[in-house]
Amino acid sequence: MRVFDLNKIRTEITEINKVTEKVDFWSTNDAQEKLKQLSMLQYRLSKFTYIETSLAEIEALVELLSQEDDLDLERELIQSVSKLKTEIEEFKILILLDGEYDSSDAIVSIHAGAGGLDSQDWAEILYRMYFRWSENKSYLVKIIDELSDQEGGIKNVTFSISGENVYGYLKGEQGVHRLVRISPFDSAKRRHTSFASVEVMPILPDTADIEIRPEDLRLDTFRSSGAGGQYVNMTDSAVRITHIPSGIVVSCQTERSQHMNRATAMQVLRSKLYEQQRRERNDELKNIKGDKMTIAWGSQIRSYTMQPFQLIKDHRSGCEIGNVQSVLDGNLDELIFSYLRTEKGSNY
Repeated sequence: MRVFDLNKIRTEITEINKVTEKVDFWSTNDAQEKLKQLSMLQYRLSKFTYIETSLAEIEALVELLSQEDDLDLERELIQSVSKLKTEIEEFKILILLDGEYDSSDAIVSIHAGAGGLDSQDWAEILYRMYFRWSENKSYLVKIIDELSDQEGGIKNVTFSISGENVYGYLKGEQGVHRLVRISPFDSAKRRHTSFASVEVMPILPDTADIEIRPEDLRLDTFRSSGAGGQYVNMTDSAVRITHIPSGIVVSCQTERSQHMNRATAMQVLRSKLYEQQRRERNDELKNIKGDKMTIAWGSQIRSYTMQPFQLIKDHRSGCEIGNVQSVLDGNLDELIFSYLRTEKGSNY
C-alpha cells in the first residue's frame, strides 16, 4: 500500500529550510538540487492542504443544505465536489511519483524506424505530440540535436523538457510506438505501418554517481546544420561525443559555442549512461524472476491506429482511447496515468 507520510514531509521541509539558511549554502554542490527538492515537497504539502480545506468546506455546505433547501448552495456543492474529485485523482498520481529522479527534468530522444518518409513523418508527429503536451503544462522545451530530412519528417531529434515531475510522467513513454494509417506518401493510398522509438532519461543532478573517465571519450566537432545564426553555421561549433566502452554517441549543435554544445552533450551522455545502467539492473531482475521479454523493434508499447478505425491502445496498461487526434495534439495524461497505476500495481 502506498502511504503519504504528512509528518515526514513537514520534517523534511523544516530540515531543508535550515540547510538553506546556512551562510555557505550557495557554495555547496547540491544547492540547486536542495531547492528543487524543497519545491517538490512544498508542492505536495500544498496539494494535500488544499484537499483537506476543500473537504471541510464541502462538509460545511452539506450541513447547511441539511437544514434548508438552497439552489445556489446545491450548485456550489456540485461544483466543489467535481473540482475536489479532480484534485484527488491528480494527487493520487503525484503519490505514485516516488522514484529517485521522478521529480527531475527529462531528455527525450525520438528515432524514426525503417520505412523511409512514413516513419520520419511519424517521428515528427510524436515530437509535436510531446511538445504540445509540454505546452499544456507550461513546461519548457529545448531542442538539443535534430536530424531532419529534406523530403520530409525527422530521422531523429533530442530535446529537453523542464518542469515539475517531467521524468516521472514521461518515463513510461520509453519504447516503440506504432502507427497504422493511410500513407500520405503513397499515391495508391494504401495502409502503412510505421515505427518510431522513444527514449526518456532524467536530467541528473551534478551529485549523481555516474563515472565518466576522460580517456573513455572521443570528441568530434563539425559544422552545425541547424538554427543558431550565421556565426554558428560557419564554424565547427557542433559537438559529437562517443563513449567508447558503451558505444553511446551523443551530439549537440543548437548552442552558440562549442563549449556550450560540449557541456550539453555531456549532460545527455550522463543521462543515457544512467538509463543504460537502470535497464541493465531491470533486465537482471527479470532474469532472476524468469520474466523474459523480447526487446525488439516490433515489441511496441503503444499502437496508434487511424485507419480503418480510430484507436490508441497502450499494450501494458490496456488503456484504450478512440480520439486519436486529441492525443496527438498533446492530451496524453490518461495514457500516462494509466501506465503509472499499472506500473505500481495500484488499485486507484
